[in-house]
Order: sequence, then C-alpha cells, then structure tokens
Amino acid sequence: MRVTHAVPLAPMTTLGIGGPAAALMELHDPADFPEFVALADTLPGAPVCLGEGSNVLVGDDGCDCAVLRMSTKGVRMTGSTADGRVRVEVQAGHLLSDLVDTTIAEGLTGMEMLVGIPGTAGATPVQNVGAYGQETADSLVEVTAWDWTLRRMVTLDAAACGLGHRTSVFKRSRRWTLLSLVFALRRSELSAPVGYRTVAAELGVPVGSRAPLEEVAQAVLAVRRSKGMVLGCSGTDDRSVGSVFLSPEITPAQADSLRAQNAPVNHFPDGSVRVSASWLIRQAGFELRRPIVPGVRLSSLHYTLVADEGASAAGFTEAIDIVFQEVLRRTGVRLISEIDFL
Repeated sequence: MRVTHAVPLAPMTTLGIGGPAAALMELHDPADFPEFVALADTLPGAPVCLGEGSNVLVGDDGCDCAVLRMSTKGVRMTGSTADGRVRVEVQAGHLLSDLVDTTIAEGLTGMEMLVGIPGTAGATPVQNVGAYGQETADSLVEVTAWDWTLRRMVTLDAAACGLGHRTSVFKRSRRWTLLSLVFALRRSELSAPVGYRTVAAELGVPVGSRAPLEEVAQAVLAVRRSKGMVLGCSGTDDRSVGSVFLSPEITPAQADSLRAQNAPVNHFPDGSVRVSASWLIRQAGFELRRPIVPGVRLSSLHYTLVADEGASAAGFTEAIDIVFQEVLRRTGVRLISEIDFL
C-alpha cells in the first residue's frame, strides 16, 4: 500500500475542487486494509473513504485526517439465494459502471437502470443510489465493513443498512468503511418493467413494458446523455456531481398545491411523496447556464450546479445556499443537498 502526503484531492473528484489530504493511501488489495487502520490511528479525526469522487465537495483547505482511496476490484458469482436469485459479490472499489455491464452480460436483471452512473460499487449503499425505478435497496443483500467504533470487521444485512430515499446509516457518518458488497439479481433476458416515460419513449414501447437488457441500458444512457448526466458527454458541464439536490419530501397539502401547478409529484418506494428538485429550481426563476457565483453556474442541460474555472469549495457552498434560499422563498419547499462534504 502506497502512502502519500499533502496530495491534492481536487483531481480525484469530478468537481475538481478542494485542497490536499494530510495522508492518502490507495487500497488495491483488501488484505492491506489493516495498514490503513494503523495509519488512521496516528492522525486526528475520523478517516475518510474516497472512491471516484463523483459526489464529493472537498474543502478548500483539504483535510487533516487519513484518506483512503478505494481501488479494490473484483466481481464473482457466489451461488443462489433461497428465492433463486444469483448472489453477486463485488469489491467496494470496483467501478459501478463495470459492475452494471457485467451483470447485463451475465443476463442478470436488477441493475440495468443504473447504467451511466459514475462512482464505485461501495458508494451505492451510502445514498441508496438509484435511477429510473431501480435502487440499491432492491438488490442489496449485505455489506462487509470495518466498524471504527467496534474496531472490527462486521457484516450488515440490507435491513441494518437503513436504506431510504438517497440515504442510509452510512450517509453523513464515518463510523464504517465499506469493503465489499453482495447483491442478489434474477436471471432474465428482459429488463425490469420500464416505468419512466422518457426511457419508454426512447425504446418505443409502452410504459410498464420489459425489453432486452442491453436495449434498455442503451435507452437509459441516451436519456442520461440528453441531460448531461453521463460524465464526459457534454464537454462544457463535466465538472459536476450530477444532482446537487435530492427530490425533497413534501406534505399532502404541498403535494396538492404543486400538482395544481403541474409539478412532477411522485410517490417513492420509502412511502414518501416528493417533488422534482429540478422543477423547483426552474420555478424559482433560475435559467440554464445562469452564473450563480464566480466559477459556479447552472448546467447548460439541466437544473443543477456545475463548476467552471476559478471555482472554489466556498463558492460552490455559497451557490448551493443561494439556490436553496430562492427556492424556499418562491415555492415554500426546502431543498436538501445530497453532496458529501469533506
């Protein structure tokens, strides 16, 4: 395991913002993890795990704790569950995009809608990553993690992970470092039912239809690219974390009022009723490409924040607050950022 000091973290994030880490270790072999534990004990603060940095805003001054760059790789099929699904074990540093491609090639349904999402497999339970009707909670069986409180390796089943809408027990917590995960997927040549109109339209099928896995994955990619939600696809909006704000939960009264305004109000698997954050930002008067603070503006393709030359963590945080305050003033709804702040 290689240890480097005072290494800039900005190039390791998709926003390209932030200062250095006091100590950075890159983990390729899970067997070397005890070395990281020993290093972390010599530095102040709880250690931080960094995958591909696609949902992270690093502070301008960096951090003085130990940072673990999770680069472990590996996927294997480990038998079947009681209901006939195939168990898929993956190392936490394995790219999510590669995992999705592997499951599609193996004829396994359950992750095809997650195609095009950046980051590592280990990040998926943290905010219950999901898209177009699928989310991590649908297929996660268990995770293996280091518990910094108990000082030992633990295995948590899906229920213990507390998966909700873009959240979990791991969100905003440094108690655990995820090391490996097990998913359970079904063998099928066809996808899960396509529940989103945009994806169904791209496929040319009715909503609720099932289609070949590869065709559905390509349709999802096409829709994501049209919104600038695939890294490297736009050329101008690549310094992004995707969605800065999650779709906020609203009250029944708010839902009735917003539906009357033709807002996209939807019921979510966790039982909540939520409205699109993008719709709220647009309703608050923000326009695509609009500068918010120096170095930070709205994307040219959809209603999220992106970084340009001269962006700073302080400026990006200020831009988040400006959007939050204006949306609250104009719509009465409170946005919630889903970025991990380091």
